[in-house]
Amino acid sequence: MFTGIIEGQGTIAAIQAADQGRRFVFRVQWALDETKIGDSIAVNGVCLTVVALSGNRFAADVSPETLNKTTFSHARIGDRVNIERAMRFSDRIGGHLVSGHVDGMGRIREKAQTANAIQMTIQVPEAMMQYMVPKGSVAVDGVSLTLNACRGDAFAVSIIPHTARVTTLGEKKIQEAVNIETDMIGKYVAHFLSGKGSGSKRESRGPSNLDRSLLEKAGFL
Repeated sequence: MFTGIIEGQGTIAAIQAADQGRRFVFRVQWALDETKIGDSIAVNGVCLTVVALSGNRFAADVSPETLNKTTFSHARIGDRVNIERAMRFSDRIGGHLVSGHVDGMGRIREKAQTANAIQMTIQVPEAMMQYMVPKGSVAVDGVSLTLNACRGDAFAVSIIPHTARVTTLGEKKIQEAVNIETDMIGKYVAHFLSGKGSGSKRESRGPSNLDRSLLEKAGFL
């Protein structure tokens, strides 16, 4: 589990074929003294498992499924990436709960400087928009951001100077692809309300009185 608060940037140092997937080697900005084989690290918002360590480098295998759904499909040696190690239960959650399981890719449609912030509009598959609400949360390349607006097949966010400096978002260009993870809680609520999660045990108890109206009154929506 992650928070979307990036610890620092890294660089893709090597890409190797690994069956139908690939093995990536990442070079980071700090010593990996507290990291061990089997640990989870989010790279551009994708939860990866450390399979090898050497100094300030670690290797991780990326499956065909991850290649298909994330920007790792067209990553190149030398690309800079956002790095966050898994959170501890004692940590403050400065962003929001991020699983590192990317829903898909978005594409930067607009980018403009407004006062001290970069305003960015990102186009995504419309199916993702059902999990997004204004002032809710979204992870873009692993960075926890607040949704300013949601419309059609796109959402808008603001990148403050600190975020632009310590992550790769400040360098992104229009039409670049980014990894998107929608809010975990929103996905579970939407799934429950859709009825897709109902099974024989729930049906045997009769219909539930939990609906969108009740959730709105309780302040969950």
